[in-house]
Amino acid sequence: MTISIREIARLSGVSSATVSRVLNGSSKVTEETTLRVRQVIRDLNFVPNQGAVHLKSGKSQIYGIVIPDVANPFFTEVVKLFEGLLFQNDYDLLVANTDFHSTRAQRSLHRMLLRRVDGVAILASEQEAAALAPLMQNRIPVVTTDHYRVGPGLSDIAVDFQGGMAKVADHLHALGHGHVGYIGGNPGPLTSRIRMESFLNSAIKLGMASREGWIEEGNYRIDGGAAAMARILSQPEIPTAVVAANDLMAIGALRAIYEKGLRIPQDISIVGCDDIEMSDIVYPPLTTLRISRVEYARMLFEALQKTEEDASQTGLQFALPTQLIVRKSTGPAPAR
Repeated sequence: MTISIREIARLSGVSSATVSRVLNGSSKVTEETTLRVRQVIRDLNFVPNQGAVHLKSGKSQIYGIVIPDVANPFFTEVVKLFEGLLFQNDYDLLVANTDFHSTRAQRSLHRMLLRRVDGVAILASEQEAAALAPLMQNRIPVVTTDHYRVGPGLSDIAVDFQGGMAKVADHLHALGHGHVGYIGGNPGPLTSRIRMESFLNSAIKLGMASREGWIEEGNYRIDGGAAAMARILSQPEIPTAVVAANDLMAIGALRAIYEKGLRIPQDISIVGCDDIEMSDIVYPPLTTLRISRVEYARMLFEALQKTEEDASQTGLQFALPTQLIVRKSTGPAPAR
């Protein structure tokens, strides 16, 4: 038997409008009446038509999140934590994976626009998130990462790569390393350039040296890190330490080093970035720059909540700190 709001109202001794207010969480209904109506709803096992409720309220109770690589544990861990916060606050989550393609990013954002999500968190680069305009025009709040700009309904989270990479450079310098290499991510995005420049600038200030053959591009994945490390190791001279833009590429670098017959860290030290769970499992455990996924997810949620009620207000600018985690993949510089 189909149960209607009118029937619930009759059994509760209230109007249909009051039942609707209870379903929508309105504060205009007394606590006593709310409890009575909810008891009738439970007794009848009534499930409201969420489409109709959302149509009336103008809210979908859905947030979207766009990530560049679902295979990267860093992003899946962020999504899991973000979804946990949404669950606690009665929101659902729509996830899209761009696979580093701007076309997929545009299609994903269009799909979220059609679903009338209440906000979108974009963890992809500024190139993949070029289709923000339709979201902003439709007053859908957005939070980006490392885009370094805010505006009406637009928030941003900036990871402290400058401070973090300075810590990495200090750590290697203290171990006596004077010749360092770097494995970057996909060329082009601002966040890739900032990671590389932050490390190399800090290293140069400390008197460490690098050269063209020691700076290679990867793809933020294990195979890209292994290929980039193999190219570095093919040089006539090699650095005593190499920093990778993320942990997956650092793990690929470990593999290439072992295949070359070298030891870590006795012959060469490796540093990653992210501190994914895998970084403490590989051998040797990876020294890395930790980015807190718990804080990241909290900032994403807080930013969207801040601008959801009024997308015309200026969004928030967050600074996400980093922490150097020293493990066994770094050690004293070998004599060359």
